[in-house]
Amino acid sequence: MNWKFLVMGSVFAGTTVTLGRLNNRFLRDGLTCQNFLAHAFVTHLPVSQIIIRRQRQSISTRLFSTTNSTSSTRTDADRLEKQKQKAAKAAAAKERRRKFIGLAKAVDRGQFATTYQPGGPTGDMFEAKSGLPPRKDDFIVLGIESSCDDTGAAVVRSDGVILGEALASQSHIHEEWGGVVPGLAKTAHEEALDRVIQTALDEAGTTLHDVDAIGVTVGPGLEICLRVGAQRACELAQEYNKPFVGIHHLEAHIMMARLENKELEWPFLSLLVSGGHCQILSCHGVGNYSILGGTLDDSLGECFDKTARLLGLPVGGGGGPAVEALAKEGDPTAIPLTIPLLKRKDCDFSYAGLKTNVRRAAEQLAMERGVESALELSRQDKANIAASFQNIAIVHLEQRLDRAMTLVEKQDKAIRTLALVGGVAANQELRSRLNVLCEALGWTMVVPPPRLCTDQGAMAAWAAIERLKLGSSDDPSNQEVYARYPFSMA
Repeated sequence: MNWKFLVMGSVFAGTTVTLGRLNNRFLRDGLTCQNFLAHAFVTHLPVSQIIIRRQRQSISTRLFSTTNSTSSTRTDADRLEKQKQKAAKAAAAKERRRKFIGLAKAVDRGQFATTYQPGGPTGDMFEAKSGLPPRKDDFIVLGIESSCDDTGAAVVRSDGVILGEALASQSHIHEEWGGVVPGLAKTAHEEALDRVIQTALDEAGTTLHDVDAIGVTVGPGLEICLRVGAQRACELAQEYNKPFVGIHHLEAHIMMARLENKELEWPFLSLLVSGGHCQILSCHGVGNYSILGGTLDDSLGECFDKTARLLGLPVGGGGGPAVEALAKEGDPTAIPLTIPLLKRKDCDFSYAGLKTNVRRAAEQLAMERGVESALELSRQDKANIAASFQNIAIVHLEQRLDRAMTLVEKQDKAIRTLALVGGVAANQELRSRLNVLCEALGWTMVVPPPRLCTDQGAMAAWAAIERLKLGSSDDPSNQEVYARYPFSMA
């Protein structure tokens, strides 16, 4: 029987419909003829009503489908627009990064004045704007330092004599952690600061009433540590009505060269090497520096620390001294390492590659010796690694410094003195080799004694004295601290 042309009479309402029409009408909506008839008998509805109801549902479905399609189109358009915007932002960011490829990070070259501009004449009489009363005799300043993991205080006279000083080291606290833990450092500063200040005052034979001014490091450094020292210094300055000076930590390092060498006059070239910084600066006066080169990535001090950890050396007191001591037992040519930036004709530094190079060399040597890591190497192997690293690190410094000195000779005939400052300047091998370089070029090198190269209170006090002599001081009721404090901030 040909069901397509069979005319079936509905038993409900006398409605007649062919299966062919049913199939043609409802197959478009996914409803077969048999399903349709089954639905009719189950619901006891006339076929005509089912057709009408189905038509309404079909129209609603098509309308909903159209709405969804429109919404989907809009969503797709929005998504494409967002993707375009994201791509544009990424391209712009890439272009910005491209412009700074090869430039030292956190370094802005050119003239610089620290946050608080010096003013007034130099000489025996100091302007009242510094907060000091007019006077001809020497004055004394209390300096406070808490930028990292050492709590320092010192009383320094304006002629450069350190009357009293005290330092609380935290090396025993951070030793087990393999580095400085900011939270622990902050707590240690809070516990030690008042005691350290009082010890420095007692050693100087003076009191806070007799101190003429107070200086404190306000950056750069660990912010929560800086805040401990700065807050206490501000409180003391206001309580005892003393002139107050906020000190730039890097400038204070530079100033230490003038504390120990009274004959050092402006201008001079400075190489600042520390745990967080590596810069060559042309120094023309208090607050007036031109940066010739800086690190593209890691500092020399950080590289020393990482090498010390790699070899399992004690780092509580800093990795530099540990590596230096071990290097004396090793062969500086035993481990082949690559000198960074050999093809670059500028004065910038890079120690990230050397750090990686040392790690890979240590891992390779460990494999050759049949041990699991560099920590299990013999003392002689570790000494060879330390000596080779230190040698290449200093060679890199020598090359960049040589270029900077040649550049300065062409630009400023008056500069023939190098001031080596910062924590890493305490390294005896570095001091010796840079002195040889200076002598070969006809320069003079000045460097503070090792104990004044690292962070201590005397650097804050002396930097404050240098600024007070120019009539400069700050407001202790409105002093901030700066974790990042590049020489470009003014």
